[in-house]
Amino acid sequence: MTRRIKAFILAAVLLLLTSCGDESVMYEQAEQTEITLSWWGNDTRNEYTLDAVARFEAAHPDIKVKCSYSEWSGYEARNQVRMVSGTETDVMQINVGWLSQYSPDGEGYYDIEQLGDTVDLSNFSEEMLDYGRRNGVLNAIPIAMNAETVYFNKTIYDKYGLELPKTWEDLFAAAEVMKKDGVYPLSGADKSIWLYTIAYTEQQSGKHIFTDDNKLSFDKADLQTMIEFYSRLVNESVIPKVEDFQRFNIDNGEYAGVVAWVSDALNYFKEPIEAGNEIIAGDYTVSEGIESGVGWYAKPATLYALSKNTKHPKEAAMLLDYMLNSDEWAELQGLEKGIPVSLSVRDYLEKEGQLEGIQYEASLVMENNEYISPMNSTVEDAELYQEFISACDLLLFDKCTAEEAAEELYAKYTEMGYEFNS
Repeated sequence: MTRRIKAFILAAVLLLLTSCGDESVMYEQAEQTEITLSWWGNDTRNEYTLDAVARFEAAHPDIKVKCSYSEWSGYEARNQVRMVSGTETDVMQINVGWLSQYSPDGEGYYDIEQLGDTVDLSNFSEEMLDYGRRNGVLNAIPIAMNAETVYFNKTIYDKYGLELPKTWEDLFAAAEVMKKDGVYPLSGADKSIWLYTIAYTEQQSGKHIFTDDNKLSFDKADLQTMIEFYSRLVNESVIPKVEDFQRFNIDNGEYAGVVAWVSDALNYFKEPIEAGNEIIAGDYTVSEGIESGVGWYAKPATLYALSKNTKHPKEAAMLLDYMLNSDEWAELQGLEKGIPVSLSVRDYLEKEGQLEGIQYEASLVMENNEYISPMNSTVEDAELYQEFISACDLLLFDKCTAEEAAEELYAKYTEMGYEFNS
């Protein structure tokens, strides 16, 4: 019995040594660095990201990546807790509005330029990098860019013998022809039409709606211009009221156009596009004779940032570079997060034949447009456009004059804590 016990112990020790390998392997395992990564998204995004992380780990066996992910609302709430408590992940996907929220002075995230020997910043223009800077500090790098864009069903416009609209008055002229059949030249959800009316008013006034310090540049007269313009769009059948907007009316031909984000192109127009419908990413609507870049805005669709509290900046930067610039990550991600900004990734996707279709066409219109300015994230405050639509409805339903509606909207914005730039 004693001999059998000794033999069992000896076998167990040999098995343990065999499974652990030599001393160098044991040392390498002990030295493995763990970093954390977080993102939001649907099941498709989660699956390809996990696969891409596995590729990174295989290429860097000394680094272990612990992943944290969820859908948008859960991620946003969790991110707020993490940022306040200083427990954010080493590498994180962020929304552009969080830069001003958590890093107004540029100190809220790691300065990525300090890791320029690891993250290849040459793949990004200074203009693109500026979208991720706060107070001159490179807090984040855009993955892709986004802007509200005007999409037209050229087939419908051809049916009526109309050119695609380029100016605001072109839209009203198209409505005169189409309205007899109940067709709207354009349409859009509430935020899209809010931004569309801002574009018109900025071009009339020559100033942006917000100053750099988040004060409202628009005065009561400008708010009245916005309200009157929206009401005219509705009353002259250019667009349906935003409360009546239905996406399926794009498919059935009731809407000959839609204002929507570049990133939403494939949500509105599935590819291959249905036969008999030629969809065009149209010109940004402008006033006659306009020369300067006011009215239209672009923003990063999403960005990656590094925690200022990371204990492993080198390893975090290695993962960040892999996510932004590698062929391996690009192969799995494709265009799921928009048209990538990274030049090396674009080269790869072009070789693979993926840079085509309505989303890519819309991104080219955005990138080559002289009227676009960087978006102040404050303009996307939901309360702003909800109160705007309510004020417009007062005028549409003859509850007050345009001047009175503007007075009420001015008072609402003041109650919400917004300061006006006197």
